[in-house]
Amino acid sequence: MGSPCELQLWGASRRALRPVAEIARREIERLEAKYSRYRDDSLATRINRSAGDPTGIELDEETASLLDFAEAAWRESDGRFDPTSGVLRRVWDFRSSRLPEPKALRAVRELVGWGQLEWRRPRLALPRAGMELDFGGFVKEYAADRAALLCREQGVAGGIVDLGGDLAAVGPHPDGEAWQVGIRNPRAPSRPIARIALYAGGLATSGDYERFMIVDGIRHSHLLDPRTGESHRTGPACVSITASHCLIAGIASTIAMLHDEATTTGFLERMGLPHLVVHQDGRITGPARPIPALPGQRTLAA
Repeated sequence: MGSPCELQLWGASRRALRPVAEIARREIERLEAKYSRYRDDSLATRINRSAGDPTGIELDEETASLLDFAEAAWRESDGRFDPTSGVLRRVWDFRSSRLPEPKALRAVRELVGWGQLEWRRPRLALPRAGMELDFGGFVKEYAADRAALLCREQGVAGGIVDLGGDLAAVGPHPDGEAWQVGIRNPRAPSRPIARIALYAGGLATSGDYERFMIVDGIRHSHLLDPRTGESHRTGPACVSITASHCLIAGIASTIAMLHDEATTTGFLERMGLPHLVVHQDGRITGPARPIPALPGQRTLAA
């Protein structure tokens, strides 16, 4: 999944839980093998290699359901969430401290746009050679949900799946209390700025601090707007969302970050999801009622 992953389970004994942990691990590895664009043998690579072929490729039920979900998110977000936008990485190199050449950016933008796809379940066609479908923006969250579900089906009542800070609760903490999740300070990511209680469902955080570069005094984060191809610079610093599923929380947090800071809260309120927004000036807002993180306190990180 390209990030540190952790599975915490509580039960009668370590020996009893080991087979459950193995089931969860195998499911996560199955999804990575299936949807990673870095693997030559993955379904994602086969889909992308079919770009330009008008006959397209026939997809299985799991993948079709994920694409239906992605299409709904694209439509409801006015294009802010778009799995075809991964090709923008071809011109955005955040290690270079250089902005993309306008001509190169224009050329890549021609390959971005979910509306160009021909998606008639179960067949998908990417009409332009060079187009790609990038599952990286939502499969990690889906994998967390799947692993948590499998653990519950095996009778585990307490635990949490943590895939790079995307969290899915198997069940509450062994003492019956919610998990305490530390939210990173966007301007000092090694330190938490607040805590959010997670009893069930999932939690995901999106922020502008993971990858960025400063060019001519202007901060450009890795959050690229699919509609323009440009780094989105007018959103909040960080958004954390809890939802019934980590998949929902992850997509919603990404979309929220691609709103202007002044409209992010309104979008989240319309969604009806508990959230915490860290603004560019350090203010914290949202009905999630954050609790300041205490020095040395043991919390999960998101």
